Amino acid sequence: MRGVKFDNIHTFEKWGLILTTTDIGFPEPKTEKVDVPGADGELNFSKSLTGDMKYKNRTITLTFVTTEKYKLWKSLISDIANCLHGQDFERIILDEDSSFYYKGIAEVNQFKSNKSLGTIVIECDVEPYKYDLYASNEDWLWDPFSFVDGIINETKDLIVDGELEVKIYGRRKKVIPKFICDNPIQVIFNEQTYNLPSGASYSADIEICEGENVLKFIGNGTVTIEYRGGSL
Repeated sequence: MRGVKFDNIHTFEKWGLILTTTDIGFPEPKTEKVDVPGADGELNFSKSLTGDMKYKNRTITLTFVTTEKYKLWKSLISDIANCLHGQDFERIILDEDSSFYYKGIAEVNQFKSNKSLGTIVIECDVEPYKYDLYASNEDWLWDPFSFVDGIINETKDLIVDGELEVKIYGRRKKVIPKFICDNPIQVIFNEQTYNLPSGASYSADIEICEGENVLKFIGNGTVTIEYRGGSL
């Protein structure tokens, strides 16, 4: 049965809720436009600060049906509200799209929920991007992997012996990756050279963008790259 997992709570396993419809809205772009008197059109400054379009949160509306009898409705809806209503979840995973997760707040919509029809509506206010279930330095499993839009990046404990070229395939969201080195190492990215110290570090000028990203490491030691993609 289709359902949704809110962190460690699965809607079907815990309450027997059957997910019937899923409405996932696209996030609204954060636009900044200036109307110039005496000129045609408007000046668009939406990407001027970061060089990339930013988005507002999006809404996910989930409609479930329950086979519980009417007399158990109040107890069921109360239990669901106690667990989910107004709670902030790190991972909201839809069974139908299980290779990604959303982050946000869940609310039980009492006005759309209907006792006579046995329907329960849960709305989620989530971040604009859905995130890869596994980061590039985590072990991944075949079961939730999508052969349609799944990406495999394996960047854990890479051995640099003089030089090492690493390719990371990025998604739509631009991400500054985390580097973990056991020795100081240099990395070349977009023809620029950066020094990575021992331990964990970030470089604000290294962003993993959509498509193929090539990083060339120079030195001796082990490096781990922590990257988690985000898609609209």
